Amino acid sequence: MEANQITLKTLTISIAAVLAIETVFRLAISGQPGSHLPALGIIRCLEALLLAFITGRFEKDPNAIGLSRSKMLPGLLRGLIWSVCFAIAAGVLFLVLFAAGINPLKLVQTPLPSAPRQIFMFFLVGGVIAPVSEEIFFRGIIFGFFRRWGFYAAILISTVFFVLPHGRHLPLTQIAGGIVFAIAYEKEKSLMVPITIHCLGNMAIFSLAFFP
Repeated sequence: MEANQITLKTLTISIAAVLAIETVFRLAISGQPGSHLPALGIIRCLEALLLAFITGRFEKDPNAIGLSRSKMLPGLLRGLIWSVCFAIAAGVLFLVLFAAGINPLKLVQTPLPSAPRQIFMFFLVGGVIAPVSEEIFFRGIIFGFFRRWGFYAAILISTVFFVLPHGRHLPLTQIAGGIVFAIAYEKEKSLMVPITIHCLGNMAIFSLAFFP
């Protein structure tokens, strides 16, 4: 991936746009009872579309964030391969932790809603919609901007940005995920690769909640 793909203007406008949308959303749901998953899904879709528009407007090239049409299908297939390798590595780590007397499920399990409709929305929003918008922002834009100072600087900064909003829930998982997503993006040059890994990884973690 070539350095200096994402300009400072794109980075600044993207961060401002995301912060503005998130602030309005948080204020809108503050004190409102009930599930906010449908609204969150709409917000994440809006963010993804807006970020794609911003990069298209100022970068003039969808490949600036690794989303050219020619890389979509190959990126999806490569993402599936990465996901299988990631799952095998996670499985080995789980076995090691179990052998050491540590239950790894307690470290990664995410509580699910009780109603089937809410569970479906949880998987849709958290397993598909949110990973797409997050990868565009954290890998496509954040990583893409800081890549000019080297891969290690980009992976560190983008992972820190990625972990901060998730720190209360699964920081270890987010740290590992942020590193893997950035490495996959750097190696494959297609944002579809970390998007695929992210989506399948989230769904796998959510599915662990069905196990006692």
